[in-house]
Amino acid sequence: MIRTLRLRLTAWYLAFFSALFLLLCVLLYGALSRGMQRRLDATLASQAGTAAKLFQEELEEMHGDAEGAAADVLAELQPSGQVVAILEDTRILAGGTAAQQPELVAAANAARAAQAEETVIGLPRWGAYGARAAARRFSDRGRSFTVLAVESLDSIAADLRSLRRALALALPLLILIAGAGGYWLTRRGLAPLGAMATQAKSITSRNLQARLEIGNAAEELGLLATSFNELLSRLDQSFESMRRFVQDASHELRTPLAVIRGEADVALSRERTAGEYRDSLATIQQESQRLSRLVDDLLNLARADAGRVQLRIEELYLNDLLAECCRSLQPLAAARNIELQCRCAEDVSFRGDEGLLRRMVINLLDNALRYTPPGGTVSATLETQGPDVRIRIADTGIGIAPEAAQRVFERFYRADESRSRQQDGFGLGLSIVKWIAESHHGAVELNSRPGAGSTFTVRLARN
Repeated sequence: MIRTLRLRLTAWYLAFFSALFLLLCVLLYGALSRGMQRRLDATLASQAGTAAKLFQEELEEMHGDAEGAAADVLAELQPSGQVVAILEDTRILAGGTAAQQPELVAAANAARAAQAEETVIGLPRWGAYGARAAARRFSDRGRSFTVLAVESLDSIAADLRSLRRALALALPLLILIAGAGGYWLTRRGLAPLGAMATQAKSITSRNLQARLEIGNAAEELGLLATSFNELLSRLDQSFESMRRFVQDASHELRTPLAVIRGEADVALSRERTAGEYRDSLATIQQESQRLSRLVDDLLNLARADAGRVQLRIEELYLNDLLAECCRSLQPLAAARNIELQCRCAEDVSFRGDEGLLRRMVINLLDNALRYTPPGGTVSATLETQGPDVRIRIADTGIGIAPEAAQRVFERFYRADESRSRQQDGFGLGLSIVKWIAESHHGAVELNSRPGAGSTFTVRLARN
């Protein structure tokens, strides 16, 4: 089996070219053979007509002497390569040899059977390859005459044999030339692929920003290079996102681990009172809980990326879910002197994963409460718009700058690093919100201005 594409394309090209050339040879041979036979038939018909006209004139001059008239006609014509014979009924008046006379009589009988003044007849037993005979019939003074012009097919067979020999010699030569030309064209056409392969081999995880350059290649190869370059761009973005994710995750894990280790080292450095041990354990517990939440969030996002999260779809009412979420966060809002409003009067049925949807709303409300100063307002609104359901969480907080608004859904991204750490956040809440919305065939949008608050709108499509 041919394994290289270059040789495979050359073989396909040769097979197609050979089949096409053979078909052309067959058509050419057939057309030439039929054309030579038609020309022979036309020549014989003309010869028979001329001989018949001369015979009629001689017969008139010789007052019905058919044999004398026939002899004079054949002496005058002297045909080259042809046999001209004149018959009265089945009696040969002139022309042909003794061996040819049975075929001439048979041709005359065939002409009479055709009941036509002019006809062309094939004589299969004449010579090595048969013959063609043109017959011209006429009557004079009650007598029936037939004039025959006969020529063997040996010359045509010899010409066709020469043609077959020429084609047989030309075919291997043409296939050889076509093969060499096809291989050269294939090699030239696939040269950009080799260049692309060489460039692709040099691209590793350290230089994913490199791109394939193929110059003025064919459109198809240009499309391939463009698609590969787009793949490299996506891989570069994925690697960069993964590196940033690992760095951010390591940074987030390092802080609580450092606090836990520091508290443990301090507690174990000397004997302490029960109250001091209790304070150290409380700090360790707080950081452990923070670390546990971070690990849970990372695990959920990793499962989501791998497509291993199975939604538990059930019938629910979003208005009840939103109201319950607002009630659960009402104490936190009151402690921060923030007014938490919930607007969801009508019943809105929905099919989805109640646990994930609840977490999505809690994350949005918690995020709004974190970044709204005391005396502000956070509102949760549920609306229906055609087949869609919209959950809108608005606040009167600090807002988000336009350059940061485009990245707030990225993992571990914080618009204000120091403020986020003070608020005990990881930068994963909005990433989880985005994932939950998309897993329910929805989307989340942000509209915010610095100092004027933010509005997160989750659009969900009802089944």
